[in-house]
Amino acid sequence: MENLIENLKEYMDSLHDDALKSLIGTLSAAELVEIWDRFTDEEKLRLFLLIPRENRGDLLHELPLYEQEHLISELSEQAARSLLEDMEPDDLVDLIQDLSPELRSAVWENMNEEARKETTFLLRFDEDDAAGLMTPRYAAILADKTVAQALSFIRNSMDKLETIYYIYVVDQLKRLTGVVSLKDILRAKDSDRIGDIMRKEVIFVHDDTDQEESARVLENHDLLALPVVDRFNRLLGIITFDDVLEVIREEQTEDIYKMGAMVGDTQSYMETSIWGLVKKRIPWLIVLLVAGTITSNVLHSYQSLLMTAAFLTLFIPVITQTGGNSGTQSSTLMIRGLATGELHFRDIWKVMGKELLVGLLIGVTTGFVILIRAYFTPPGIDILPAVAIAISLCCVVMFATVLGSLVPMLIHKLGFDPTVAAGPLMSTVIDVCGLTIFFEVSKHILHL
Repeated sequence: MENLIENLKEYMDSLHDDALKSLIGTLSAAELVEIWDRFTDEEKLRLFLLIPRENRGDLLHELPLYEQEHLISELSEQAARSLLEDMEPDDLVDLIQDLSPELRSAVWENMNEEARKETTFLLRFDEDDAAGLMTPRYAAILADKTVAQALSFIRNSMDKLETIYYIYVVDQLKRLTGVVSLKDILRAKDSDRIGDIMRKEVIFVHDDTDQEESARVLENHDLLALPVVDRFNRLLGIITFDDVLEVIREEQTEDIYKMGAMVGDTQSYMETSIWGLVKKRIPWLIVLLVAGTITSNVLHSYQSLLMTAAFLTLFIPVITQTGGNSGTQSSTLMIRGLATGELHFRDIWKVMGKELLVGLLIGVTTGFVILIRAYFTPPGIDILPAVAIAISLCCVVMFATVLGSLVPMLIHKLGFDPTVAAGPLMSTVIDVCGLTIFFEVSKHILHL
């Protein structure tokens, strides 16, 4: 990669535009994005203009918003018009929605009539729904057409279509009636009717289906594209696999934020201001701070016990950390199962029974380890207090494991995102409950 950057800079310094253009033409948009920050603004603009015209839209779509705005503001009117004409409609809509109002107006003025028409159509839909992902450039044909006519249509329309792997069959009212793959068409005779070789069972989503659900449908059925229909079953567009990858990436980013006790959108780190980062982190930190004071109240309520058996304080970190880790492990597995559709609320009793046994085995194992640690290693305590600590840890681990499996399923059942049940919030809840269990078990075993 370093050699590539050196070669590009060398060609730019020596004004070898032909060699520079030839080298850039061999690079994909992903490769260019990876090295883009290594160039100055002037060099970026020069590189962008030397990229093959048909690839500029792909690169612009992959770049961060601040890079997109910089390039668009620096392009000539003609270069901007050419760029917008070559962009896919769904990518163009994403760009328009993200740009500042001033640049949005400039982009709109440089769009041709066809692009404006497609963009206006797509902007009608909520960007978080399936229709917000789709492109209107799909292949559709009537059932009474022959295979020869279908092949002719595909050849003449290839440059305008997002994908040709699937050809959707519609009636005169554009209602979806079937689908036929390019592979099926190539296998059939030229005289065969499309209606005779099509599959009538079509996997589709409605325009108001959530994007994450749409991505799950496409992934579960191993499709390259997914048709989107309205309430009258009229075909509106298709969602392609590359668009779904973006949804999955954004969903994973949101989940990571929630598991790390942060709020906010999926804007990249470099695009986010310092104040933006503070706003993402501070709300949950305040919530966790207040929740953490409950732990202090628990410690205060058992102050007399701690004064009598001060050695218990040495094992508070072990109890809380092990319990928190157990609960987080369990909740992570549940969240993953709910996200993939493997687990449902109807499985709750089976899951709880399984996690109870898992928690028991883990609790016995960790309890035995802490028993050895407490009794045999310095500073060393008597066997009865060591047993009390071991039994307490076993109980805390069992409780945390079951709670970690139960809470995500309940939250999901209530219609909320179960990822809030993981990470710091789960650990804080388990800290409070775990300390109470620890002190109560120790108090009864030690007769304090």
